This record gives sequence, C-alpha cells and structure tokens, in this order.
Amino acid sequence: MTLKDKLAAQRIYMLLGALFITSLVVSNLIFQKFFYWYPFDIEIFGSKLFEISVGILPYPITFLITDLISEIYGKKRANQVVVAGIFASAFSLLIVYVSSIVPATSWSPVDDKMFTTVFGNTVLAVFASMMAYLFAQFIDIQIYHFWKSLTKGQHLWLRNNFSTFISQFVDTFTVVGLLCVFNIIPWENFPGLILSGFLFKVLVALCDTPFMYLGVYLFRKRFDLKVNEEILLL
Repeated sequence: MTLKDKLAAQRIYMLLGALFITSLVVSNLIFQKFFYWYPFDIEIFGSKLFEISVGILPYPITFLITDLISEIYGKKRANQVVVAGIFASAFSLLIVYVSSIVPATSWSPVDDKMFTTVFGNTVLAVFASMMAYLFAQFIDIQIYHFWKSLTKGQHLWLRNNFSTFISQFVDTFTVVGLLCVFNIIPWENFPGLILSGFLFKVLVALCDTPFMYLGVYLFRKRFDLKVNEEILLL
C-alpha cells in the first residue's frame, strides 16, 4: 500500500472514530426521554413492545463502527476507539457536572430546575452506561475476532450479527440494571425494558448487516484488500 493510501486510510479511521464517539456521548445525554414504537400489539411483563429510551437510537451505530474497524483495521485499532469513547464519556460527565453546579442567572432561558430535570441524572447514567458499554464493546470485539479467525475471514454476516447480539444483551442488561439500582427507573420496568431494548437492538443489528457488507466492499475495492487482510496504519 502506498503512503497516499495509508494517509487516506488514516483519515477514514479518524472519521469513523469521530462518528463512534459522537454517537456514544449523545446517547448518554438524551437517554431520559422514552418513546414508543408499536409494530405489534404485544405486552412484555406489563410493558408495551417497544417502549425504549431515545438513547438507544444512536447506540447500535457504535457496534456497527467497531465491527467495521475490527474487520478492516484489526482488533488493536477497534480497542483504541473503545478507549477513546470511554475518555470522551468521562469528559462529557465532567462538563455536565460542572454545568449543573454553577448557578443560572435570573434571565437564563434554561434555569437550574430545568437543567436538573434534563441532565440531573446524566452523571449516574453516564457512569452506568460507561460500565455497561466498556464491558459490552470489549466482548463484541473479542467475539468478532474469534469468529473471524475461526471462519478464516469468511461469513461476515455471522461474526457481525452474533458478536453484536451477545454484546448488546450484556449492555442492555447491565445498563438497565444499574439505572434501577440508582432508582432512575423503577424495578417493575426492568424485565420489560430488558426485552424491549434487546429485541430492538437485534432488529437494528439485522438491518445494519447490508451496510456492513457495503462498507467492507468499498474498503476492499478502494485499498485492494484481500479477504481477511487488514490495513496497517502508520
């Protein structure tokens, strides 16, 4: 690979990292709004399917990006993006905390009460999300590369979906459990939110499989990569 190609691959890696970090941080900031999507009139443990947090919407993007980075750039680069995401989440946590303790002026469009209502639980939520996310993402990367090694780079759909299914269940179970422990959501909503959140993520993971194939195809065509070949960055 020429130097020009390596520089192009480096820029794409940085853009993917930026999308990953943005999706992660935003999901932590907007989690307190819940919405419903009722494709089927089904109740699970007294909760409608699907009643889920809007924070779940950008979150599957992070797993798609880490899988794509794992496939093209390798396990080490995927882990680096995960660590960068943890740092960004921690830094956003600090910013929200400092913003919450400084008093609002009398003419501020957003007063202290409104700010606390929207962001008051963000510190606990980001902590819970960080713990769940850290655990789930490293599981996702490990399982992805296990299947990649086992299949010798074949059957992309298998490692893309099964690594995401397992890691998403771990993430959903952990973060909802921690939010219940912190009394942010009531325990009676725990089983319904677990199943709704996990099933929604499974549907999204299945839908993003064509995008995974498209991304891998474009990378291999642009950088003339063989099956199971990875880009070594500078």
